[in-house]
Amino acid sequence: MANIKSAKKRVLVNRTKADRNKAIKSGVKTAMKKVDAAVAANDKEAANVALVAAISTIDKAATKGVYHKNNAARKVSRLTKAVNGIA
Repeated sequence: MANIKSAKKRVLVNRTKADRNKAIKSGVKTAMKKVDAAVAANDKEAANVALVAAISTIDKAATKGVYHKNNAARKVSRLTKAVNGIA
């Protein structure tokens, strides 16, 4: 453990930010799984509802800096392509 006051604070701040980032990433993964489950069940209506929620979650994560904007765009693109592929 650090001895200097500012180093102790950095440890605490980093832990707090890591927990926040982990929660946001977990939310994104959950939203993506909901879309994938709806696509696997061939439920177009549920997939569209889940897709809108997932896009919102992913965009918020990118805005907060948890994901790079290109990473977020790639995730949205893949989910949209999967939903549009439902017959």
